[in-house]
Amino acid sequence: MQYLMAIDAGTGSIRAVIFDTLGKQISVAQREWTHLEEEGVANSMSFDFKANWVLACECIKESLKSANLSGKDIVALSATSMREGIVLYDKDGDELWAVANVDARAGREVKYLKENFKGIEEEFYAESGQTFALGALPRIMWLKNNRPELYERVVKISMIGDWILARLCGVIATDPSNGGTTGIFSLKNRNWISEMSKRVGLKDEIFSEVLEVGTLMGSVTDKASKESRLSTSTKVVMGGGDVQLGCAGLGVVDIGQAAILGGSFWQQVVNIDKNTPPPLDMSIRVNPHVVSNLSQAEGITFFSGLVMRWFRDAFCDMEKLEAKERGVDVYTIMEEKASKIPVGSYGILPIFSDSMKYGKWYHAAPSFLNLSINPDICNRASMFRSLQENAAIVSSINLDKIKEFTNIKIDEIVFAGGASKGELWSQIVADVTGCRVKIPRVREATALGAAMAAGVGVGIYKSIVDAARELVVWDKVYEPKLENKKVYDEIKIKFEKAYEVQLKLVDDNITTSMWRAPGL
Repeated sequence: MQYLMAIDAGTGSIRAVIFDTLGKQISVAQREWTHLEEEGVANSMSFDFKANWVLACECIKESLKSANLSGKDIVALSATSMREGIVLYDKDGDELWAVANVDARAGREVKYLKENFKGIEEEFYAESGQTFALGALPRIMWLKNNRPELYERVVKISMIGDWILARLCGVIATDPSNGGTTGIFSLKNRNWISEMSKRVGLKDEIFSEVLEVGTLMGSVTDKASKESRLSTSTKVVMGGGDVQLGCAGLGVVDIGQAAILGGSFWQQVVNIDKNTPPPLDMSIRVNPHVVSNLSQAEGITFFSGLVMRWFRDAFCDMEKLEAKERGVDVYTIMEEKASKIPVGSYGILPIFSDSMKYGKWYHAAPSFLNLSINPDICNRASMFRSLQENAAIVSSINLDKIKEFTNIKIDEIVFAGGASKGELWSQIVADVTGCRVKIPRVREATALGAAMAAGVGVGIYKSIVDAARELVVWDKVYEPKLENKKVYDEIKIKFEKAYEVQLKLVDDNITTSMWRAPGL
């Protein structure tokens, strides 16, 4: 039997996952990681490539050990990662500087670009589907302005998943689905637009080679073999962005298909033709898909999974003890309790992520509205359920925005990621959206998508599309309860009105935004 490995560098953790060639998950190893604010640099989120490479190797070694396999048993591997995070290299291919996905240090640079290059963000968005909010140009400009000695040494740029592959095989390259999130990229041509960089006074020769997902890059080097215990016979294959590869792992590879990926962030995506222009109001982002003739319209809900982790760790010590005694996950205990709470969670309105407003993107201060001092109504169970409902409601609003500019009707949604393990959460998503919700048997679809890419690179599968159709198996289907949807439709209206008021408190400097895009 041959085995494939996927390395998944997410916002909150890194994992190594081993699959057989039939798509069965054999083992997984995970390490949580954090991206710290750089001392003296407000709103920064640095990526510690030295420490994080150690964590990556730990995951690789542990996944091999738990599967009782050796490095030679892995015929090929690929990687996927949080998008937007970038790594810059010197002439020797060594890392100089890196930031994680929501690094927002470049506020002054964004303002400078908007004020001195009138209309340039709108112009670049029309070609790339990206704004400056999470783009690479302002960050690189920050480096030039604040760390000129490092900037002068920059020779190459890649994404974080590409960095893992470069560490393993020595080749620095990127793919359209991940590289496209820099905003220096053409949706139609699926390649860098280096002229964008030149126009704003930055280097235009640093852009690494672009390889389509599934392209064979090389083999594991001797050095990487010693560090990771992989074999030098293991092939290294170009991967892609976590959302887009996740969609491949969900079988979402045809025009019009929709998915919600419920991880640290939630993404709502709909496949569209790559020639479809982004919306004029810049409300939604558009990215290249891992399928070469497709792009994806995408909404993002900030921190949904991380908010749940916070709630668990801050308030659920008793549930943790109960989970330990019963040998189950603490989220299972919370869902059991939340399932006894009526639809609407007694009117509790969580204020965390706003719906996506990509052209002017910031969030209110984290809070809960409509709390009660009646402990039978306002308690951990009702607050937990309200967070589940809110994540689904914001996702639904983002999908409405996508439907508006694509004219695509959505009747069915594929739901995956950690959140899809929750039966209550999956039913809530169906009820809020009014769509049938399908859950894949392999919940970690992003890792499966990366394994598909690895298999394509060594000829096990003909293409990503063929692999998706061959390997994706469905586990559960949730039908919407329309009586619940009526309740959620009303809550959706209330939430949007309440959020506007909460944003006004941020505007008036009364509360502090949970996150704001650079330059706002």
